Amino acid sequence: MAAYAYSAINADGFSTAGEIHAPDFDAAREQLRVRGLLAERLEELPASGEVGARTAFKKVKPKTLQIFSRQFATMIEAGLNVVSSLVILEEQTDDEYFASVVKELRADVEGGLLLSQALGRHPKIFTRLYVSMVEAGEAAGILDQVLDRVAFQIEKDTQIKRRVKGAMMYPTMVLIFATLVLVGLLMFLVPVFVNIFAQLGGKLPTLTQYVVSISNVLRSDWYIIFPLFFATIWGVRRFKRTEQGRQLWDRLKLKIPMKIGDVVLKVTMARFSRTLSTLVAAGVDIIKALEITGQTAGNWVIEDALAGVRSKVHQGVPIAQPLIENDIFPPMVSQMVKIGEETGELEKMLSKIADFYEDEVDAAIATLTSIIEPLMMIMVGAMVGVIVISMYLPMFKMLSLVK
Repeated sequence: MAAYAYSAINADGFSTAGEIHAPDFDAAREQLRVRGLLAERLEELPASGEVGARTAFKKVKPKTLQIFSRQFATMIEAGLNVVSSLVILEEQTDDEYFASVVKELRADVEGGLLLSQALGRHPKIFTRLYVSMVEAGEAAGILDQVLDRVAFQIEKDTQIKRRVKGAMMYPTMVLIFATLVLVGLLMFLVPVFVNIFAQLGGKLPTLTQYVVSISNVLRSDWYIIFPLFFATIWGVRRFKRTEQGRQLWDRLKLKIPMKIGDVVLKVTMARFSRTLSTLVAAGVDIIKALEITGQTAGNWVIEDALAGVRSKVHQGVPIAQPLIENDIFPPMVSQMVKIGEETGELEKMLSKIADFYEDEVDAAIATLTSIIEPLMMIMVGAMVGVIVISMYLPMFKMLSLVK
């Protein structure tokens, strides 16, 4: 469905302008006529599917989407129709970009699309999980409940991301600081000592020779080393975006030592359980729910495992069986899912699994932080200490050199 910018005259003779969505030019003109508008100008706009230049660098914060979903659910529950709710939400949002998106949603719904179809035209903002849940809510007549669950899902995802980012902030800052200190010492402090040693003559200790060699390379070839360093980072990031790179990186993340891999797995299990629970509660078909859960799990290993689970379930096998057979899923997850299937309480069991792993993530991150902090301090001390010691070793020979 294309977007058209228009200027028109209403029944009172006043000019108005805006944007309308329709399958083709004639349908857009007909929509204006139905609204009592006489088109003066009607032009097709570039595709607004979030790939155009005007939206390429614009994002909607999860908090904004959460508030939108919660307010939308409240309005639907209060008896307002979808269009009226979208009109109010468009006026209330402080995010100008998101307000324009809500305006497009309203225009699409007024043009005859279902809300889920209108949301699907903005994949950059509304994920497949979001669209599928709304679609299920529309079919079951529980749109308000589904939107409330979507808001809850966004809130939980945001909390997990915030915890992980918070845990990584300190080590990242220490690592950046240590790198800057190391570069500064090698480029500015070591050359001062080198000049002194050169004037005194004599053979330098082995450790000092290594440090001096590194300093000389860094100072003479900095215009090659620094660009190469940043280019390597950029290349790794680009490689991670490829399918092969994503698979390799996701495998490595689960095997990182010092309990980091365990934290990654727990975060993934929490997201998997919460997403599947939300979809099952919304009435989404289990095959489709497993597919969406895999795509939103955030790790290729889990996505691949769930593809196998989906295939087995499609053949009539209970969900718990392929989970038990796959080592990536902890025994507690598969056993809880099995109990949920047998008792008809799969949604509740998945929700309990999600709650458990979210608590586990908090505890694991706290433990990981207590381990990483002293290790980072030791690393910083070791880097600075090696350079300082290497510079002071020749001092012990300085008296004999002077004589």
